[in-house]
Amino acid sequence: MTIGHDFNALLEEAERRPFVGWDVSYDQRIRITPPWDFGAIVDAHARLSPDLLDLGTGGGEWLSERPHLPTRTVATEGWSPNVPVARARLEPRGIDVIAAHGAPDNIDQEDFSPEGILPFPADDFHLVISRHESYVPSEVLRVLAPGGIFLTQQVASSGADDFYRLFDAPAPSVPVAWDLAFAVRQLERAGFTVTEKAEGFETIEFADVGALAWYLKNLPFVYPDFSIAAARQKLHRLHADDRRAGSLTIRQPLFWLKAVAPGATGPRRP
Repeated sequence: MTIGHDFNALLEEAERRPFVGWDVSYDQRIRITPPWDFGAIVDAHARLSPDLLDLGTGGGEWLSERPHLPTRTVATEGWSPNVPVARARLEPRGIDVIAAHGAPDNIDQEDFSPEGILPFPADDFHLVISRHESYVPSEVLRVLAPGGIFLTQQVASSGADDFYRLFDAPAPSVPVAWDLAFAVRQLERAGFTVTEKAEGFETIEFADVGALAWYLKNLPFVYPDFSIAAARQKLHRLHADDRRAGSLTIRQPLFWLKAVAPGATGPRRP
């Protein structure tokens, strides 16, 4: 086929392919390589905990891949279309999925907001995890038992910069950066002790411009101004160039941390 015909078919597929749950692999045409194995970190703690709460489980894809989960495992999800998807995937494993409003972005939590209030009593869990989901530190602390553990992995504020560079556009400035230092300060103010932390970069490789267009179309928080129609000319340029190694690879800054609630009890250290 000609380049133009291939290109049109790729974008037509990207326009019509639905986004279900939280699977962004696009038939393995999008490959994400993180700087560490957050799943292994969670697994090590989950083996020692009597219970686990997963905040913002999406369609339950990542949680369902965990090889060992406590008998009492609960997940929340704030985007209503994902709730039945997550329930269909997780409830056969005995995991309750609770529809709950997601928290405001962590950098926007100066004022009180009812969003992010967790529908659980105090001291209800020994392990809470948040993978790329915003959270209210005081609420996480409230539902954790004394000595309980909070594990989170997050994408930093500059996570979209490489996407803007791909399209020769200036990355938007952010008045307050969401990064490891901010997260540590926020959790420590709430009363946590941060005991482990790291930051690095993950790579996202797109097999073709159709995969790239589908990803950005369906994740508007990554590149809010993106549309396939408006970006068509630049997508065509990328399509012509993508035979160069790495031409459709971007890097995103990540961080993870472990925070411990005050108190002497809780899961043992893995």
